[in-house]
Amino acid sequence: MKEKIKNIAMQAKVAGLALGCATGKTRSTFLKMAPLALEAVRNDVLEANALDIKEAEEKGIPPAFIERLRLTEKTFEYMKKRLIEVADLPDPIGKILDGHISETGLDVKRVSVPLGVIGIIYEARPNVTTDAAAVCIKSGNAVILRGGKEAARTNKVLADAMIQAAKNAGLPDHSIQLFEIPGHEAVNELLKQDQYIDVIIPRGGKNLIKAISRESRIPVIKHYDGICQMYIAEDADFDMAVDLVLNSKLDRVEVCNSLESLLINKKIADDFLPIIGKRLKDNDVEIRGCMTTCKLLKYATEATEYDWSTEYLDRILSVKVLDNIDCAIEHINKYGSGHTDVIVSSSKKNIDNFINRVDSASVMVNASTRLSGGGAYGLGSVVGISTGKLHARGPVGPDELTSYKWIAIGDGHLRK
Repeated sequence: MKEKIKNIAMQAKVAGLALGCATGKTRSTFLKMAPLALEAVRNDVLEANALDIKEAEEKGIPPAFIERLRLTEKTFEYMKKRLIEVADLPDPIGKILDGHISETGLDVKRVSVPLGVIGIIYEARPNVTTDAAAVCIKSGNAVILRGGKEAARTNKVLADAMIQAAKNAGLPDHSIQLFEIPGHEAVNELLKQDQYIDVIIPRGGKNLIKAISRESRIPVIKHYDGICQMYIAEDADFDMAVDLVLNSKLDRVEVCNSLESLLINKKIADDFLPIIGKRLKDNDVEIRGCMTTCKLLKYATEATEYDWSTEYLDRILSVKVLDNIDCAIEHINKYGSGHTDVIVSSSKKNIDNFINRVDSASVMVNASTRLSGGGAYGLGSVVGISTGKLHARGPVGPDELTSYKWIAIGDGHLRK
């Protein structure tokens, strides 16, 4: 097993070096072929996904997880659309990021280059298979895909389609590989291949990410919890605020940019809470609130310390009434995960204060948390949302999967 895994990593390294030299046109050819390859296996993908869903349901896997696993005609079209959007992005490789000519005439440039080989380890979400292939190839990186066993059938069909598109486009062999060796031992062995793999990106629950970070010899770009929070300021437009809360929470409760905690200024709590509370209750959302919330909403249950720092991925929302924006910012920075936080306000002073002091990958103003991500930010497909600060932060698209190298061109220059 060890030799087989080492060979997979070595093949990816060779492919990555070749991809780094491939022209943008060659990589774009793959990205234009990928949606067509996906369309060609549409029925196979949906049939495979139906089998994966059926097996997951028989095993008693939680509904929220199953929803992340499910592909529909709508999500299939969205997957194709994201591939097209990535194809249309500027080439992130070979850009001159900085440059100058020194006093002695040495021509110095800093130029963007691929990271090399990316390992993606993910649970559920079969769309990661196509997203990762697109983003990695766009940025000149080879990719090793390790999906969860719950989506094994779906991932296999999708990966085979992407691999075939890569071959048809003339990309190096092993530019895209699906890692199918079962078991945690195999994954742990993959995480030791630091000689060949440059970055690991895990997508899944906190336990998966912690385990990978603990075991990996390879740098990890982490995507921890999506504890997304929204603060409704005293000067917020009520109608806008209601729409934003409902969209943020209800559009898809099972995703990482769904709203998990609602914070309300005490000056408007008596008027706003009953309005939003009823709308949430009518949509079967369980409210876990502070003492003031429970006093105003008799159907709310009392929140515990646990609730303020929990990603529910379900129809549950924690709600807290706070004295002012300073208390809200303190709460967000203490309990949040650094994913996405929103202020709803009409005051420039409040907005600027919030933007400057909230320490999150995405800080949003008068917008739904559901817009936090690659699509709404104009990145097309992304391979995750980094809640850390190194090497990338926020949506991880093609630009975030690059590094740079210095190029210095002289004419017999010597150190004096």
